[in-house]
Amino acid sequence: MQNAKGTLIPIGGNEDKGLDKNEKYTLEFIDEGILYHVVKEAGGINAKIVVVPTASSIPIEVAENYMEAFTTLGCKNVHILDIRSKEDSEKDTSIELVKTANCMMFSGGDQSKITDRIGNTTIHKILLERYQNEEGFVIAGTSAGAMAMANEMIAGGSATESFIKGAVVMYKGLGLIPDLVIDTHFIRRGRFGRQSEAVAKFPNLLGIGLAEDTGMIIKNGNDCTVIGSGMAIIFDGSTLTHNNEKILDEGTPMTMANMTVHVLSNSDMYDIKNRKVTVLAIDAPFI
Repeated sequence: MQNAKGTLIPIGGNEDKGLDKNEKYTLEFIDEGILYHVVKEAGGINAKIVVVPTASSIPIEVAENYMEAFTTLGCKNVHILDIRSKEDSEKDTSIELVKTANCMMFSGGDQSKITDRIGNTTIHKILLERYQNEEGFVIAGTSAGAMAMANEMIAGGSATESFIKGAVVMYKGLGLIPDLVIDTHFIRRGRFGRQSEAVAKFPNLLGIGLAEDTGMIIKNGNDCTVIGSGMAIIFDGSTLTHNNEKILDEGTPMTMANMTVHVLSNSDMYDIKNRKVTVLAIDAPFI
């Protein structure tokens, strides 16, 4: 949504999950630096922050983790919105939290849970309206919470079968920023191939691949600034001169010629509408 008055902060996650049999010990911890920016954009430590652990299979533990993290940053008004069904998205208490929050923070996990339980509900409509019309309203999300911001959402797919048609599974997201396809844990999980296929499917959209401990502050639905310690990879399919995605059978290697790829880091900026990079000067301070 270009010209949206709110702010989006997609974050690439922080550490792999699933290496330990007990998911409790593989939670995604967000670097304080990135959370600091979330709090700052929301108005500071007195902002009303609502954590939404819907994507997680362990929502209580994830919620407690965020409560502790935001409290460490000095926040005094943090709430949990535990949505586990579409019915939960229609409850008066849920609606009131979404109406009065300064910041909605979506956790990692399974992005399809976010769209299945929140998509096309009352709180989804409120999120869209507030993001479009209210300056200072922040929607942040890590990993699954970042991926769900898009309209064309990556729902899964193999990273090992890079550049093979069918390596990416697409689903409809929340539609907060229809210009992007967002992928996370991008470097560690080797997701270059599946994001490339996503852009081949939707060459009019920009692919954003966020490394762990890396995010973007997106203003006006257009102006992106990279935060965190890692890389943000931007895939621009508008320059493609060859793209055989539509004619290939599943499982077939793909050919893509002249796709533009940018590698950005802390404080670098990107203009979505004009497809323009502004790179941080070498001697400038980090954000």
